[in-house]
Amino acid sequence: MTDVDPFGRGRIRRLFGLDRSGPKPRQTRTGEPLNPWTIPNAVGYLRLAGIPVFLILAYSSGDGRSAAAATIFWLIAAGDYVDGFLARATGQYSRMGALMDPFIDRLTVISGAVVCWSFELLPRWALVVLALRELAMLILAEYGLKHGVDIAINWPGRIGVFWIMAGIFFVMVFAGWVPVAMFFFGLAMALLATVLYARAGVLGVRAAKAAGTAHRAPRGERSSRT
Repeated sequence: MTDVDPFGRGRIRRLFGLDRSGPKPRQTRTGEPLNPWTIPNAVGYLRLAGIPVFLILAYSSGDGRSAAAATIFWLIAAGDYVDGFLARATGQYSRMGALMDPFIDRLTVISGAVVCWSFELLPRWALVVLALRELAMLILAEYGLKHGVDIAINWPGRIGVFWIMAGIFFVMVFAGWVPVAMFFFGLAMALLATVLYARAGVLGVRAAKAAGTAHRAPRGERSSRT
């Protein structure tokens, strides 16, 4: 079985994204071709195109609460699951998708947070914390790419993004404590995920440096013997 085959033991769990214990597909790893023209990437492009539409509808509402804007936001957020499902179902993994997907997720969250800030739909201090978290994630991603280390998405991160997006979606539909509670829970999970990402990034870089040192050592030993 290849790393793009969605079938085999546990295929249903893998197909629906419940089992992510296997290695990353080869096509998504550092150094692989971008391969931008795939079905999952097409969903990503549609998600990206939907963000300005969402912002226009939200700011045209007058108070930030718009069924149309909330629907577009939900479709963009749901697209994150759809493109992953399509990649697993078709085997059309790509480096472009691996890089683009978290970028679009981050842009979606930031766009929703900007709307919530403008119309004070969520506590502004919490939105500042979210913005600082996103900045930290950009720094971590740059740190990982600089050292040739991909920081894998963890479950607290997935859960955090889901509840943050859910909180933003519902607060654009109705006022109350429920959307705020959803957002706070998602933010707490996202902060936990950031700590785990930082730890994984540091360990990954250390392991890469150790592997590089071990690879160079035999050459040094051979040259000293000649």
